[in-house]
Amino acid sequence: MTNPFSNFVIVGERTNVTGSAKFRKLIENDDYTAALAIALQQVESGANVLDINMDAALIDGVKAMTTFLNLISVEPDIARVPLMIDSSKWEIIEAGLKCTQGKPIVNSISMKEGEAQFLAQAKKIRRYGAATVVMAFDELGQADTVDRKVDICTRAYNLLRDKLDFPPEDIIFDPNIFAVATGIEEHNDYGVAFIEATRIIRETLPHAHVSGGVSNVSFSFRGNEPVREAMHAVFLYHAIKAGMNMGIVNAGQLAVYDSIDPELRERCEDVILNRRADATERLLETAEQHRGKGTEKAATKDMSWRQAPVRDRLAHSLVHGITEFIVEDTEAARLEADRPLHVIEGPLMDGMNIVGDLFGSGKMFLPQVVKSARVMKQAVAHLLPFMEEEKQRLGTQDQADGKVLMATVKGDVHDIGKNIVGVVLQCNGFDVVDLGVMVSCEKILEAAREHKVDIIGLSGLITPSLDEMAWVASEMQRQGFGDMPLLIGGATTSRTHTAVKIAPNYQGPVLYVTDASRAVPVVQRLLGEEKGDLIAENRADQERARQAHLAGQDKRPRATLAAARANAAKLDFTTPPPKPSFIGTRVFDDYPLEDLVPVIDWTPFFATWELHGKFPAILEDEIVGEAARPLYADARAMLEKMVAEKWVTAKGVIGFWPANRVGDDIAIWEDEGRSHRAGTFHTLRQQMIKSEGSPNLALADFVAPEGTPDWIGGFAVTAGHGERERTMAFKAANDDYSAILFQALCDRLAEAFAERMHELVRKTHWGFAPDEQLAVDDLIGEKYRGIRPAPGYPAQPDHTEKRELFRLLDAEAKVGMQLTESLAMLPGSSVSGLYFSHQQAEYFGVGRIDRDQVSEYALRKGMDMREAERWLAPILAYDPTVAAKVVVEA
Repeated sequence: MTNPFSNFVIVGERTNVTGSAKFRKLIENDDYTAALAIALQQVESGANVLDINMDAALIDGVKAMTTFLNLISVEPDIARVPLMIDSSKWEIIEAGLKCTQGKPIVNSISMKEGEAQFLAQAKKIRRYGAATVVMAFDELGQADTVDRKVDICTRAYNLLRDKLDFPPEDIIFDPNIFAVATGIEEHNDYGVAFIEATRIIRETLPHAHVSGGVSNVSFSFRGNEPVREAMHAVFLYHAIKAGMNMGIVNAGQLAVYDSIDPELRERCEDVILNRRADATERLLETAEQHRGKGTEKAATKDMSWRQAPVRDRLAHSLVHGITEFIVEDTEAARLEADRPLHVIEGPLMDGMNIVGDLFGSGKMFLPQVVKSARVMKQAVAHLLPFMEEEKQRLGTQDQADGKVLMATVKGDVHDIGKNIVGVVLQCNGFDVVDLGVMVSCEKILEAAREHKVDIIGLSGLITPSLDEMAWVASEMQRQGFGDMPLLIGGATTSRTHTAVKIAPNYQGPVLYVTDASRAVPVVQRLLGEEKGDLIAENRADQERARQAHLAGQDKRPRATLAAARANAAKLDFTTPPPKPSFIGTRVFDDYPLEDLVPVIDWTPFFATWELHGKFPAILEDEIVGEAARPLYADARAMLEKMVAEKWVTAKGVIGFWPANRVGDDIAIWEDEGRSHRAGTFHTLRQQMIKSEGSPNLALADFVAPEGTPDWIGGFAVTAGHGERERTMAFKAANDDYSAILFQALCDRLAEAFAERMHELVRKTHWGFAPDEQLAVDDLIGEKYRGIRPAPGYPAQPDHTEKRELFRLLDAEAKVGMQLTESLAMLPGSSVSGLYFSHQQAEYFGVGRIDRDQVSEYALRKGMDMREAERWLAPILAYDPTVAAKVVVEA
């Protein structure tokens, strides 16, 4: 069963004097040190927000709130979570707002004293930059039915949006959770009313949230904590599914829905959902049986596997990613084995083979495999000193059978398989030079020469790594590496891709290695007498793969370049966009990470881990949901630390310049006089045959021709400053899982930075959409005016355009971003592109183009034709002559 709290904001309730007698007494006695300990306990128990309330008769609320919040601000372990300033007195709320760091939440305002006061308080809250809880409470009292809850919340929402332009994402409705099972028949529907009102509010009031004080629902059972916890878990399970995304609960006392006694769970469900007339009586019957007991199953794990032989225990730890006993079991296996090497070759590799089989059959997913690799690395780390001692004792340390250089290519963090392969090769007498991750082509080839290696092995996980591998192969050819074997491996690599895209770039043998178990025999054959046979077998297999691939190529005819240009988009430029607020560049040196988190697009995050599905539905997916949920929980926990402790620094630069279309190019002018060019962006035009009325697009079409004022923007943003150091620290601790998780989050923050900056450009810096009000899903869905295409992507596949963009932005000097020789951006978690403002600007793919356009494009850019073909190879249309040439040369 799904964990209902996986995507739910928990508001810790124990720092509320009205809900915790212990906390109230501490505040009354001025024992703020102990009060802070309660706050810390709530955070450590999982509270995402702390509810602070000082409303008690013997407490000076303003003074207590101010004192407590000032103390919290210097406690980093507590200050990292947002605060909910909770009071029925406005002066206490305002005192809290004045001394709160970050973005607080006010709890609460309502229309119980009319619209005027409601709007006046909301206006102040907005000025403080806070979000607010809005109670379903009006001049007639608190709402108790579905209709009343929805009506009041809708009225409040419209007032806030229409009168104050209050950000909808900062509105949190509390439709009132009332006690059920009170013995009063009218109360029986209170749970259902909240859940159904929540569903309607989330569906009809865009981007607003729903919260509530969960403990209210179980008030009738005060004193019976097991039953109350069960009721809270059942209530939350259904309310969260209806759309409740925040709740005030005791973060340290949340029962797991699945682990509640089935009978108790059913009877709580009957009460919460009002499914039976006798639901209250039946729950009362059961309640006494659970008084004083825990609602969760005994916290004893099934440890029967610890009684199995050590070989099986090692396999179990590897498959389940358990590090707790790995050193103990590895040592036991070492003592049983003749040599430390045999532990790796035997039980550890057997366990990893099971992992590989499960992964290959779809029964394990990449996050779980990475955890398995972490276990493997810790086992190997324990064995390495014993293996080194054995080498020294036997005098075999310099008797390597061959030397293999291994590297994860630039822009990639994947080294799970690489590390395992390296260890296995070392254990079989080979000398391994491991360059680590994100290694440039230049460094790989320099190190290969320096260390006089016999073989180069490349590893990669993400799709861009495939192009980088092809680049390394082409550089090996250009730099004369002769017949040195090149091994290709990693999750996204394949036999076909290696044959079609990598091998043709290098005359030497290029071999695809599926997994660690295949690496040793391949290397042994390459360095032994069977080398020739293996290379011949590999070449024959790759030729078959290429022929099969070419047979499936797109052979459709293309429009001539002239015909495509004649069918260019005819856009209206009679109403030019507003002039940007500045011409030139502007730097954002330390952009707040907390502003980026809300606009993270999580779907690509899961794709990085080879978990495919749209977020948040992926969390409930029947196939990958089980892997996605703990991964997401780990990611959110790490992201919270990244933001609170500023693990990385986000920097960006944007620029605007006068611009006009000149043919298929975009002229960038030095100033509004438009007489001297500051630069040129070159674009490519679609050449597919289009249906009538559908134009052949180029990005230049979205810019006004000469004689009509227009502008273009550019940006380069990164969330990668500090990324490498933290990654290396994780890896030094043999924690590849955290290293990859961290880098994936850096990548998401960079994309979120690009999204947020584009929003600010549209609304403020360029200002062509000043009234835009879009939710996060709409931003991710690109439901805005204008586009921000990036060089190397479908609308402009030529990566070399980044050079002009970086030059105009002066990105290296201003934000520390660089371009590598293969035009990847450093730091790795970076995004760059252009801003177009036209109402009809749209994203598109250039698709396949013919060589005539490539030739003409190279001429416009002053680029060598061979270089142009290299950069544009992925989009060159099928050419039988060239295809045959590729096969022959391969």
